[in-house]
Parts: sequence; C-alpha cells; structure tokens
Amino acid sequence: MFVRTDPSTVQDPRGALAEDLERARRRSRALTDAVDDGDLVRQHSSLMSPLVWDLAHIGNQEELWLVRDVGGREPVRADIDHLYDAFRHPRADRPALPLLDPAQTRAYTRTVREQVLDLLDTVSFDGRRLVEQGFAFGMIVQHEQQHDETMLATHQLRAGPPVLTGAPPPQSVTTVDGEALIPAGPFTMGTSTEPWALDNERPAHTVDVPAFLIDRAPVTNARYQQFIDDGGYHDERWWSAEGWAHRLQARLAGPAHWHGDGSYTRFGRRSAIVPDEPVVHVGWYEAQAYASWAGRRLPTEAEWEKAARIDPATGRSRRYPWGDDDPGPEHANLGQRHLHPAPVGAYPAGASPAGVHQLIGDVWEWTDTWFTGYPGFTAFPYREYSEVFFGRDYRVLRGGSFGTDRSACRGTFRNWDYPIRRQIFSGFRTARDPHPGETA
Repeated sequence: MFVRTDPSTVQDPRGALAEDLERARRRSRALTDAVDDGDLVRQHSSLMSPLVWDLAHIGNQEELWLVRDVGGREPVRADIDHLYDAFRHPRADRPALPLLDPAQTRAYTRTVREQVLDLLDTVSFDGRRLVEQGFAFGMIVQHEQQHDETMLATHQLRAGPPVLTGAPPPQSVTTVDGEALIPAGPFTMGTSTEPWALDNERPAHTVDVPAFLIDRAPVTNARYQQFIDDGGYHDERWWSAEGWAHRLQARLAGPAHWHGDGSYTRFGRRSAIVPDEPVVHVGWYEAQAYASWAGRRLPTEAEWEKAARIDPATGRSRRYPWGDDDPGPEHANLGQRHLHPAPVGAYPAGASPAGVHQLIGDVWEWTDTWFTGYPGFTAFPYREYSEVFFGRDYRVLRGGSFGTDRSACRGTFRNWDYPIRRQIFSGFRTARDPHPGETA
C-alpha cells in the first residue's frame, strides 16, 4: 500500500496502486484457477456464491467505479450489471442466473483490468473526493481482496480433494497468557486521515473508555475444548435466549469443521486439532456463551480498538498495535500466506505496548457491539457499503484473519456479520471489568 502516517507526504501513488491491483488479481486467479469449471459454477453452500459469480462481480465493481465513474468511459458490459448486483439477488439464488461462464468471466475481468491500468496512467488525483490520494482505486483493491477472502471461505466449504496449499505459519516463540489492563481514559477512535479508510471507519472521534482487562491472546482451541468438555453446549445458563434457540435449531456441538474426535478439516485436509492455535469458525452466540462460562464477557468494539491502537506513552492512537508501519510478515498472519491461524505467541513483533498479541490477523474477533455509524457518519461513496447494514442485526468483528489482505486490515477497519455466522474465519478474545483496587 502507498498510505503513510501523514497522508500529506504521499507522492504520486500510480506505481503502488498498480502493484496492489495486480497482487489482488493474482490471488483471485489462484483461487479460481485452482478448480475446474464445474467447481467454479457449482454452489458449494447456500451461504456462498458460486466462485464464478464472485470473480465476475469483482470485475463488474471495477468497471462501474473505475472505468465508468472515474474514467467516464463507455461500458464494457452494461448488460450484466443486474446479474452481479449483490443487493438484487440473494446468494442462494445466484446459481440459477444466466451468469457468464468461466471463460467469459475471465475475458471480461481481463478487459476491464486493461482499461483500468490504461486509466491509471492518465487520471488526475486532484479535484474530486472519490479519487483523492487514489481512494477509488484503493476501494477497488480492498473490494477484490474482501471477495478473495470470501472465496477462500468458499474453498473451506467445498467438498472434494484439496486444491489449495500454503506454508505452515511460524511457531510460537514466546509464552502468552493472562490478561492486560488497559487504563481508563479517552482515546481517538476511527480515523479522518487514513487515505483508504472506508466510510464506517470515519470520522475520528473521542471515546472515554473505563478501565478494562482483555485477554493477551485470542481464545485457543485448547481453552475452547475445556468449554465443550464442561458441557458448555448443553448448559442453557451460559447462552442468551436467542443464542440458545439457535444452538438447538442448528444442533451446534462445537466449532464448524470440528469432528468431535480431536480432529478438524481445513481446506479438504483432516488433521489433529492444534491446541495453541486460536479457535476459528465460531459464531457470536458461541463466543458469548464461552465468555459467560469463563466468568468474563466479550470486549466492546471501543475496548478492542483502544487495546489495539493506544500508545500509553503519548496517548496517541496508532494505526496498528505495533505502531504506524504497514504490516509485515513479522507482525501478523495476513494475506493467505498460511491457511490457518498461527499458534499464540508466534508474532511478538506485532504485540501492543500493553502486551496484547495477535490483535491483527489470524482470526476475526467478535465484539459485543452492534454495527452502526460513528457520530458524524456520512455515507461515501454509496449507502450500500455500510449504512444499509446499521442496526441490531449485525455484530462487529475486528482485526482481520489469516485470509485478510493487509490492504483491507488496519486498527480502524470494521467488519460485521450476523451472530449465527460461522463460515467466516472468526474467533474471539474475552474481557472483564477490573475488581476494586485491581491494577493488573
């Protein structure tokens, strides 16, 4: 990414934008070229689109925003806009649409990208908010990477022989346990300066957060197994009324892809559960029930962000737990370099000053906050990115996962989903209020 701590120092970003666009496209191609045409058009779960729909949707959004809007050029394929409108057709209905076939989809996305790269050579980044500091191009990079993560989740739901490979994540190099005390006080939440920040991350505003303690690491498979072994899935005391009703209806007995015999399946490979990896594929209701069983709670979104961004020495909110530098492989498990979370303690360079680890990458972390706009929120550049989801339907997730690209992950980045969702790469950590006189 071309972003810097001070956006005023950004020079012409064309080269960096072209690199980010190409990195996203390499990933899209890898995820779709890994399977045959039958797998591309098949719906592997009613929760997900066929992979070929995601790929064409990526191209269609790129055409709508960059070719037509920014570039003012003639449409490449105006006749297909309705097919790839995510609000017009629920995922379960998309396989029945007259979609472009795999060859047509690849040709379409290739043509759109050629026009976008041609446009990138000549476009001015001045005079219009949509293109200032390359925002529209950055928005499209993030959009493609978000759909790449969605396609990765589809691969996890896909039946058949394994087709994806990835290097194993680094091993733990330090012991991480217990909790960290985050002192009371105000901090700056959100951003008004991050060039690629999306509308729901804006504007920056001051939030006064009481003192709280938060897990220094995400909840691991071993800790979650204790909840299961203690009958947590069969004890109504730990669950909200809605969560218990869902647990019964969905017959939940453990995280998705766990088999109940100490093994789980990841991208077509069955293996023993790794005890010190963060638990993944749990919904909000499960996370909340675990926290209740443990005598704790889920952190609020403001608590999570304060733990991830506050610099106790200066009181300033930083871009990431480790500082303002973009994520590197030493900081976090991002970008599908690995196909599962890394063990707790694998990224000491990514820890916050308070000693909270792996806030970025590995697993999206559920918070106890409904998704809504910040004070002063303004939809930009369209209501359908964020505003239509505000309310009491979606819970906020933070931090990104091993499948999230660095372009779509920062200390202010917000994700959201229904509390029942488990196909996403979601985990959690817990928090609590300090006891009177408690300092650590």
